[in-house]
Amino acid sequence: MSVNPYVPRPIDLPTTVPLGAHADLTTLDEAKIFAAPDDPADWPAWRDQLTRWRADARTRLAYTGRHYDEITGDCFTVCLAWLWDDTLYDHDRGVFTVESFLEAARRDFGGFDGVVLWHAYPVIGLDERNQFDFYRDVPELPEVVRAFQAHGVRVFVDYNPWDTGTRREPGSDAEEVAALAGTLGVDGAFLDTLKEGAGELRKALDAVRPGMVLEGESRVPLARVEDHAMSWAQWFADSEVPGVLRAKWFERRHILHHTRRWHRSHLDELHSAWLNGCGVLVWESVFGVWVGWNDRDKAVLRAMRRVQASHAAWLRAEDWVPLADHPGSGQVYASRWTHDGEPLWTVANRGDEHDGPWLVTDARPGRRFVDLVTGVELTVSEAGEGRVAVGGRLPAGAIAAVIVTDAPVDRHEPPTGDPSFPARAAVRTRTPWAPVAALPDGMVAVDGGRHDLTVRHRVRETGLYGEAPYVDEWKPLPPRLHHTGTLRRPVRLGRFAIDTHEVTHGQYAAFLAATGYRPVRPERFTAGQGPTDAPVTGVDLTDARAYADWAGLRLPTEDEWQVAAAAGLLARREPLVWNLTESEHSDGRTRFVILKGGCAYRAEGSDWYLDGGPQPPEVSVKLLLLGAGLTRSDSIGFRCAADLPDSGTAHALVDLPGEAR
Repeated sequence: MSVNPYVPRPIDLPTTVPLGAHADLTTLDEAKIFAAPDDPADWPAWRDQLTRWRADARTRLAYTGRHYDEITGDCFTVCLAWLWDDTLYDHDRGVFTVESFLEAARRDFGGFDGVVLWHAYPVIGLDERNQFDFYRDVPELPEVVRAFQAHGVRVFVDYNPWDTGTRREPGSDAEEVAALAGTLGVDGAFLDTLKEGAGELRKALDAVRPGMVLEGESRVPLARVEDHAMSWAQWFADSEVPGVLRAKWFERRHILHHTRRWHRSHLDELHSAWLNGCGVLVWESVFGVWVGWNDRDKAVLRAMRRVQASHAAWLRAEDWVPLADHPGSGQVYASRWTHDGEPLWTVANRGDEHDGPWLVTDARPGRRFVDLVTGVELTVSEAGEGRVAVGGRLPAGAIAAVIVTDAPVDRHEPPTGDPSFPARAAVRTRTPWAPVAALPDGMVAVDGGRHDLTVRHRVRETGLYGEAPYVDEWKPLPPRLHHTGTLRRPVRLGRFAIDTHEVTHGQYAAFLAATGYRPVRPERFTAGQGPTDAPVTGVDLTDARAYADWAGLRLPTEDEWQVAAAAGLLARREPLVWNLTESEHSDGRTRFVILKGGCAYRAEGSDWYLDGGPQPPEVSVKLLLLGAGLTRSDSIGFRCAADLPDSGTAHALVDLPGEAR
């Protein structure tokens, strides 16, 4: 059966709540969201059934909630951040920039409560290094963690259970995750592709430090709400009338993070999080693909965060009434949270602009109804029987937070902004000009001209050149998730020369002896230390460029490499290594380079690994560039190229959109 990727799958749909007095409510145990009835007349019975289900489920599970007593503070907004994001790591200086990262977060989103340092996928599988190596081999990472925590931001590591084909550790994965968490001093772990951590992982973490958080991807099983204090609300479709998140209803202190990673608008997620007293996951660079938040959604989240900071106790209160105090018509909905006898209403307008009552509630003589989002006092009119209608103008898509007070309230601008997607291109860096008068030794000449190239790549979630492979889609499923993509690209090349073989360790050693070159970050820099005639490895792009510049040459572009290889002009040294190309791209957040040729190493056992093994000329692989020397690998080398006479003034007159020239 074919699946429409633009509509929720059956597993994503909200679960209908049976309203019969003797209905079996255990069917609700596996829900993501409890669907709300369309008819307001059914809402009281719906709330009664949810209350009955909660009490019964807690009894069946002998639920205590003790784990939540160990968790201090709230974590409403979490950022899934690429560890080597340009806003977090200065690649030129080789240093982390936590302060500037958090300043940008405060400006754009009102700050973050937590950050997941995503680190290995989609690079993992390049060589035998496992997921833990990509954390452990960053010597200053414990200081980075402490720098975040000093600003009140919790830090989480990412655990990839599918990583079974790289170097094995002496202990179990649970032991390694716990040891890593203890060494880094993090606050918990995000469980990639897992809904829950098995009991062994929970036990191992508790042995290191009680209170560390486990957050599963997607719906957390009901029995694991007990010891998983957070979870992703990933690809959760809501009902037309906003429903209730099952895990939050079961345990008011449980925090879900709404996310639909490929969506251009996050307003639906924000509304559901707001009405459920939950949080969101901010994820602007999705495994190397830019999917940034628009200005309107950022403004809404900033407003939410102000209220979450001042009224967190309300949003975890036991006294929560969803779809409370509805005026009887319209698409303005509210949840009422009561703490210490004082109510807070979180309000969302799911329809067009509304000018009228938002709530009908008990009168509070002598006190004002105020919206904390704007600081504006609301209009109050008599509704009969000691009740009042409260409201005013509420724009389409807007949120509000209503309190009853006699104290002054700060004024704020309404959360507005451009709702259009903030597109940005991944721009290819300019190819340096390296003219030579005659063909250098060890090189072969390639005539210039037009070439219609076919480029093949595995799409995964990374795309190839920065394009989002799944726009506004729900979860992409195999085989689409890992299918082979085909691009056809017309290019015009000047006449060029290219090495027939990769540069060797011996050649690189001569460069080192002549120049005394030392990289900014020397970790894993092993160039010149291997067998003299073997392809040089242990280099990153900067190291390769430094050699080429010393030799009066440059690296070949991916197009030049492909044309020369397809013509049978390139030989390969042993062991086989990927070839770096002069095809570095950046979208201002993520840097990547195109690799060609394949390598001897291939990680087996998971589609999530980077491609390995020998590859034909038309195959390109996108390698995200890491810092702290981690891009250097035994699987990566390079060869050089040069510009021959009559090559013209450009290397690619027709090339990628956004290429720098």
